[in-house]
Amino acid sequence: MTRVLMAALATVTALALTTGTAVAAPSNPDSASASEAQAVERKAPLPSEVFTVTDRLAEQVAGALADKAVRERAVAATAAGEADLTAFASGTALDRSVRAANQDVLAAKALPANGGSLLRLRLADPSTRAALAHGEVPLVAAAPTDDEPAPIAAYDPLGGKVSLDPAKAPRRPVLVVDVDVAKALPLGLQVTRDALAARGLVAAKPSGAQVKAAGGYWATKVNAVRLNNDEEPWIKGDAEIFSVVGGFGLDGKATVTVVQMPYLDNDGTTYYPNQLLVHYLGYKYNLADVVMMEDDGDTNYLALAQAIATALLTIIDAGAYIPLVNAILSAMPDSWWTDDPDYVDSWYTLATTSSGRLNGARGNGWMDVSPYWVPEF
Repeated sequence: MTRVLMAALATVTALALTTGTAVAAPSNPDSASASEAQAVERKAPLPSEVFTVTDRLAEQVAGALADKAVRERAVAATAAGEADLTAFASGTALDRSVRAANQDVLAAKALPANGGSLLRLRLADPSTRAALAHGEVPLVAAAPTDDEPAPIAAYDPLGGKVSLDPAKAPRRPVLVVDVDVAKALPLGLQVTRDALAARGLVAAKPSGAQVKAAGGYWATKVNAVRLNNDEEPWIKGDAEIFSVVGGFGLDGKATVTVVQMPYLDNDGTTYYPNQLLVHYLGYKYNLADVVMMEDDGDTNYLALAQAIATALLTIIDAGAYIPLVNAILSAMPDSWWTDDPDYVDSWYTLATTSSGRLNGARGNGWMDVSPYWVPEF
C-alpha cells in the first residue's frame, strides 16, 4: 500500500536471519502441523526472494513477448483483468519457467507446495488497454514487494531494460508479474494459525456450558474503518490486510487470533464491513489488542507465527491486563522494520465496552467500533 504502512512489523523471517535460515524447527516437531513441517523442510528464503523470483520471471515473459503470437495471447488473457500466469504460459516456452517460479514463491511464503498457482499477469494501467489492443508492444515489470518509492525496472520485449518513474505511469502499456496475494493470504493465515496452535497459542475457547450459562458473549464489531492515504507506486495492486488479535485466555496464557480483512483494499477509502473483530468469550480480562498488518506479496507466514510466538510465550499473567502490542513489536529485529509484511497500525486494550471512533496508535487509520452481543444458538 503506502510508505506509512512500512514501518514496523516487517517480514518476520527476520527472526532467523542471524542463523542463516529463515525458519527454525519447532522444539517439538511432532506437534507441528503438516503445512509447517513441509515449510521447514524447504530452506526458507530471504525476504527479498519473492521479488527476485518475479523480477527474473518478468524478464523471461518480456523475452517471450517478442513473439507476436505470444504477445497477442497476453493481450487476450489480460483483456478483462488479471490472468493466471501458469494458465497463460501453458503450452508455451515459458511453461517450465513459470511453474518453477511458482514453486519458489510458495516456498518463499512458507505455503504448502500444493498451494496452487499464485503468479498472475495484469495490465498496470487500464487506460493503456486500447494501445495494447492496437498492437503497441508492452513493457514487462515485476510488482515490488516494498512500498518505498524507487525506480521500477521494466523489460522491453524488443530488448533492453527500462527504468520507470514510480510516481507516474508511462504512456506505454506495462504488463505486471506479481503474486495473487488474495489467494495466498487465506492459505498463509492457516499456516500461521497451525503454527501458533502447535506452540500453544490458540484462540480462547470456553466450554459450551460456559457459553450456554452466559447466554452468549460480547464481541467488538467494526462498523467502519479507514487507513490514511499517501502516494504509492502506480504499479502496485490492492493491499491484503489482516489483524493479529491478542489477549489472555481463562488460563492466564496469551491467546492469539488471526483475522482476515479482505475488503480493505485501498488507503483513503472508508469501508463499512460490520465485521466482528474481537470475540471476548474465554478472555480472562475482556480486553484485547489488535495489530493490523498488510501482505505485499512476500510474507513468510511460518516466520510470522514464530515471531508472534516468541513475543507472547514469555508473557506471564500478573493478575492485571498487560498490553501485547509492544511485546510483538519488540520481538522484531530493528533491521527488519522496513520489510514486509508491513505494520499498518495497532489498537491497545479494546474492551467489551469500546465504542465510537478509535484512532490507531500510529495515527495511520481509525476504526469505528461498537459492542455486539452474540447470542447463544
